[in-house]
Amino acid sequence: MLRGSHNTSRSHRRADFDTSGHDGSVTRSGTDFDPTIWRRWDDPLVPAIQYGQLDGLSVAVKDIFAIAGEQTGFGNPAFLGDSPVHSRTAPAVQRFLDSGATVQGIAHMDEFAYSLDGVNAHGGSPPNPLGRDLISGGSSSGSASAVACGAVDIGLGTDTGGSIRIPAAYQGLFGLRPTHGAIDAEGVIPMAPSFDTVGLVARSADVLAAAGDVLLPASVSRGFSGLVTVDTLMGYADASVRASVAGFADSVGAQSVAWPEITLNDLSDYVTLQAFEVWQAHGVWVDAHWGNIGAAVRERFELAQLVTQVDADEARSNLRIVRERLIDWLADRVLILPTAPTLTPRVDENLARIRGQIQRLCCVSGIGGLPAVAVPLPRAGGLPASACFVAGPDRDRDLLALVQECMSSVPATPR
Repeated sequence: MLRGSHNTSRSHRRADFDTSGHDGSVTRSGTDFDPTIWRRWDDPLVPAIQYGQLDGLSVAVKDIFAIAGEQTGFGNPAFLGDSPVHSRTAPAVQRFLDSGATVQGIAHMDEFAYSLDGVNAHGGSPPNPLGRDLISGGSSSGSASAVACGAVDIGLGTDTGGSIRIPAAYQGLFGLRPTHGAIDAEGVIPMAPSFDTVGLVARSADVLAAAGDVLLPASVSRGFSGLVTVDTLMGYADASVRASVAGFADSVGAQSVAWPEITLNDLSDYVTLQAFEVWQAHGVWVDAHWGNIGAAVRERFELAQLVTQVDADEARSNLRIVRERLIDWLADRVLILPTAPTLTPRVDENLARIRGQIQRLCCVSGIGGLPAVAVPLPRAGGLPASACFVAGPDRDRDLLALVQECMSSVPATPR
């Protein structure tokens, strides 16, 4: 039986960590203000409240979380203008401050979290340190970019349909989407509550696990019965990514198994419910501000407003059945699949071409409400592929421990 069990007695200090990436590199260290990454920044913006588990570590906070004394922009200047100044800090942010970490700043994000590209029509399009012509991935684009550039140790963001996992994959980072509801989402602007989660990115599995220890609830630790892959899911990725993930899965002992009677080719129920909830959350504001919204996101809202309550109820009912089947099928195993279907796209590529592929891969944990960890794969030059580990609900800490165990046995490869 695989261990994958967490140690609840750990105490962390920055000196305890190798905060570089798995390949041993940090692209750019920094305390300088980069306006392409940060909407608000200081050194730090919010100091730690007290000494704790994360002494000396720094955090980039996605512009979707409430911070006392600050506004929330949600990736849109007009929305920022309407935002009140918050009197309370979101619990997820507060937990970091109470654990010795500092908030370096508020990071840019994709508009309304309604994109996976990392491209914001209003100018907040953070860089990808792997290449100037590459997208950063979104919607937690700035948080991931700050980590990848070496400006901070931890990126705090959200993941509804891949918004942590995709920027992690495209920038060579580790990323956690937790069990749905595992991390307190109070003080976080909702997108689609049935799928919304608070997530994390880091350059190493150790730092990701340390951050998870602070935010995740305690759980009964037990081992996993095995690692598995599914040809159907592997087939959603391009050949180069598929080969890289398959090779990694083989190296950690994963076995190929049959996929249950679940169809992901038709994403209509998933997309329908997400769109309905997005419009319910923000339709009133959007309806009064169409001219203040970027073209790509505006088009998604135009489609979202057409979804009826009947459509949403039917989609929710269908997805409930799929979720139960997924959880029963996965049991105590861990699924390994590609995080993203391609290597990091260039900014001039047709990103709509791969959006459906991304959704098919990312929706597995979204529909199931399951914890997922994006893992950058070792490489000898070129761009990284990313494998995603998915476990059953409430196995977050065990999953993070398993990732640490697996990465400790995989030799790092220089860029």
